[in-house]
Amino acid sequence: MTTLQIRPLEPAPGSTIDFGAEIIGWRPGQLDDDDFGALAHAVFTHHVVVVRDQARLTPQQQYELTRRFDPTVKTYGHGDDKALLKKSVLVQDLISLPGVPQVQLIGNGPVFDHEGVAEATLHHPSHQTFHQRPLSVAQEREDFTRFYRWHIDAALYKRHPPKVTTLLALEVPPNRQQTVLYDDGSGDTLSVPLGTTAFVSGYRAFRDLSPEQQQFALNTRVRYAPHPYVWIKNARAIPTGLGLVSEGKELSRAELPAFEEAEIATLPLVWVNPVTREPALQAHACCVEALLTGDEVVSDLAECRRILYELMRPAIAPAKVYAHPWRAGDLVIFNNRGVWHSVVGALRPTDHRVYHQCNLASSEPPLGPSALAS
Repeated sequence: MTTLQIRPLEPAPGSTIDFGAEIIGWRPGQLDDDDFGALAHAVFTHHVVVVRDQARLTPQQQYELTRRFDPTVKTYGHGDDKALLKKSVLVQDLISLPGVPQVQLIGNGPVFDHEGVAEATLHHPSHQTFHQRPLSVAQEREDFTRFYRWHIDAALYKRHPPKVTTLLALEVPPNRQQTVLYDDGSGDTLSVPLGTTAFVSGYRAFRDLSPEQQQFALNTRVRYAPHPYVWIKNARAIPTGLGLVSEGKELSRAELPAFEEAEIATLPLVWVNPVTREPALQAHACCVEALLTGDEVVSDLAECRRILYELMRPAIAPAKVYAHPWRAGDLVIFNNRGVWHSVVGALRPTDHRVYHQCNLASSEPPLGPSALAS
């Protein structure tokens, strides 16, 4: 019998989120099989699980915890080809810890003698380097910001998407509220804590589709570009961070590192929860190369992105976003095959932030719509 207490998150005023839970009663590195079973069930039913006061969780313990969700795997979700990562849009985001390379050091500001890293300067991903039309300096001074990039954690080439991601906050800057501007003509805004991680539910995204859209999604597969994060390194995002501007800046196949056609990822647009059998709308809109529906292939990037945006944009409406208010010691474990997330925030050089992140390329692909019949 488990000793863990699972408490659903209380939605903030004006929020309609229907996911998220806090776990109480867990000591670092001391989960027996019953407790882990309860934790795993919570992750796949609540999708974003928060465990407080975990600052003493070591990188090795975090890796071992992450691996318990998929025990046959050992490789970081994006692989271990450092030369390839340096060519991609992920280069500024990740520093592998020398002793446990599956755990990544991320954050903002300088670090010294940290878990085998002698010295490094961390950079919080900013929409300033990724959006086509970033906010002005004056707007950022007034604490306006953007979603950086809505995504799922996945290499989307050669490796299957991780089942879960674990994210541990070691140092968090003093809180101040910022306002996310959607800047897409909707007038939508969202008040968030500084440096939050924003989550939305792929399950609700699917439920909120019209019946016609649901049928389209259930019958559609997504083909991703080979080495997609290299492919998009010169491209720029739209203001919501939910996809790219189509202006021909993606690399041609001849410009990409060597790849194998058989390793290109083609995944269902709908992924099915292994516990609840609930369907989720799951796609990384920035990396999509084509949509395949039956015998029809939509390979025009502008049209692919238009279709996906129409399906996905309702899910990031302000009331549906959970913006986690980080505290030092928070461990967040999320169902990477059922939610989308985004880095958020405009951090100043003095806003010091240190996190450990871990996800592992899965041993198996996500369940597709055929699982709905089982």
